[in-house]
Amino acid sequence: MMRTDGYLLDNRQTEAGERFDAFASLFDPTTFRHFERFGIGPGWRCWEVGAGGTSVVSWLAKKVGPTGRVVATDIDTSRVAPAARPPVEVRVHDVGAEDPPGEGFDLVHARLVLVHVPDRERALRSMVESLRPGGRLLIEDADPALQPLTCPDEHGPAEQLANRLRTGFRRLLADRGADLSYGRRLPRLLREAGLRRVEADAYFPLTSPACAALESATIRQIRTDLVTADLATDEEIDRHLANVESGAMDLATAPMISAWGRKA
Repeated sequence: MMRTDGYLLDNRQTEAGERFDAFASLFDPTTFRHFERFGIGPGWRCWEVGAGGTSVVSWLAKKVGPTGRVVATDIDTSRVAPAARPPVEVRVHDVGAEDPPGEGFDLVHARLVLVHVPDRERALRSMVESLRPGGRLLIEDADPALQPLTCPDEHGPAEQLANRLRTGFRRLLADRGADLSYGRRLPRLLREAGLRRVEADAYFPLTSPACAALESATIRQIRTDLVTADLATDEEIDRHLANVESGAMDLATAPMISAWGRKA
């Protein structure tokens, strides 16, 4: 993920690594399925925007091989730096404020990034401009407003507490400029940006060990923010983390909407 001024989920916090691992378990299969549909192969030039961790970058590097190129960018590259060896180049870069780190890309991809970027319009324009004619853009972002609950099956006190903490998390995100209904607009935004053959789908994990790991890491990472903003008490957070650890709840994520198109 990108880190902007006021970004709630700092890449350098210990829990960030746990979150990236959970994202990889939950969302890599969907992302890689789309890449495979595009026909990615040796020699492709790719830009991974807001790379965060290494899972997507490493997968791309294997596919493009020594004749290809993968540029991995983020404001904070501490988590992706271990992947910085040919054909991967890691750069510190702000997609919402700086020019693209190159041009003529065959593939540009951003996952769970633009929802947090203040100047999303500039970021999207930058990614489209960096593509070669016929190049592919894949944007994947969450839509927490579309499905706002941690526990859609809110049948008891543990689930009610989980959903109340998720409401607090959404409030913290919104206060820092996140667009919690951005995902659903992606198909229209890609068409308005001039892309052709735009399609989209969504993935909505409802319960899995990775959902629980993501929930635990997220709550621990934002614990101080929740308490400081009077959105939860330490006792409530401890109780929720114990509930998550018990494995007795069905924990969901927001839907991740994937939208893709081709530059004319």
